[in-house]
Amino acid sequence: MTLRVMLFASWADALGARSVEVEVGEGATAGDVLAALAARANGAPLPRPALAINRQLARAGDPVRAADEIAVIPPVAGG
Repeated sequence: MTLRVMLFASWADALGARSVEVEVGEGATAGDVLAALAARANGAPLPRPALAINRQLARAGDPVRAADEIAVIPPVAGG
């Protein structure tokens, strides 16, 4: 299935886009999406992000569906 994933900050910079389409198999999980994205980064060092599915923080084992809104959110520092 094809998923559209929104990217922010360092992940958007590394992949050269604010959103990308990712191919994953049926029954894919949030962890599968992150693995597919990391493979596209060509070895660029990326911080471990949070992943949101339909505006809710997700865990690696949470399932994804074609209609889901998926966002990769890198860690944010501030003061």
